[in-house]
Amino acid sequence: MNGKTDILKLESKILKNNPLEDPYKRDIIIYTPNNYSASLSSGYPTIFLLPSFGNDNYSTINWNPFSIPIHERLEKLNLDKKCGEMIIVIMNCFNRLGGSQYINSVAVGRYEDYIIDEIIPFIDSHYNVSKRAVLGKSSGGFGALTLGMRNPRIFSAVAAHSFDSAFEYCYLPDFPIAIDVLRKYKSPKRWLMDFWNKANKHDKKDFATLSIISMAAHYSPNLNNPDLYTDLPFDMESGEFKEDIWKLWKEFDPINKVRGFSDNLKKMKLLYFDCGSSDEFNLTIGSRIFSKRCKDLGINHEYMEFEGGHFNTGYRYETSLQRIWDAIG
Repeated sequence: MNGKTDILKLESKILKNNPLEDPYKRDIIIYTPNNYSASLSSGYPTIFLLPSFGNDNYSTINWNPFSIPIHERLEKLNLDKKCGEMIIVIMNCFNRLGGSQYINSVAVGRYEDYIIDEIIPFIDSHYNVSKRAVLGKSSGGFGALTLGMRNPRIFSAVAAHSFDSAFEYCYLPDFPIAIDVLRKYKSPKRWLMDFWNKANKHDKKDFATLSIISMAAHYSPNLNNPDLYTDLPFDMESGEFKEDIWKLWKEFDPINKVRGFSDNLKKMKLLYFDCGSSDEFNLTIGSRIFSKRCKDLGINHEYMEFEGGHFNTGYRYETSLQRIWDAIG
């Protein structure tokens, strides 16, 4: 690697009293290119990378013998003259529920405010930033789209890989799994304590259950519910579906938010997203619907489908990095 990686610690006032009692002092990883100059008049396009569910900033750039981290991909593209020099900021919004949707929630914490009101000014004060892009995959892709459409003055480009969408297809298949696990505990809070005490935290049923609890904490929080301040969209004992709670979830579905934020999305210099044609969470369907709705509303965007599934797709960053550079470089 020719560039430099800094690790800066930010003490957050916004996260200090978060309901899950997660750390409010967090490391931010910042990659700067080899020829980085604090006095460069044009500044550097800066990418804010959002980790996917189940990952923090360190695991997101962890070296893998079968792949290479995003900053090394950027250097390779630079060497091949396919991309210019950019800054990459990898943030950490991991929490006790396994990951972030990068929105404000009374059950999880004010993570959108943390990013917009603390991380962005913090990076701007330490680095020579020009235009900003937000990038992510899966939950990080959902966060990239959501933050981008809500904050067009902050971000000029959005790139999202395999983002959570069409919730009926991507979340509902995990409901029976979560019901089967949680009915034995009768309490998400009790199950969560047991989960974090387990030696093996990689059971597929546990991961699906953790994901559904996390989504509920983001999409249907309820301060009047002492059980993680969260309302689940089903009865834990009988499995009966709760339409009123599910309606709250659907309000966050990107395919239902396009129309309300179409003017903001039209301001983007780049709206790029892709998905594997065999995505295991059926996210291809949501991506196609999102693209169709963008077309219907006259929102300029690029959507690509590639051969593959949801996992081990870090190589797709090579495409999004080039698109970001072409748009704001």
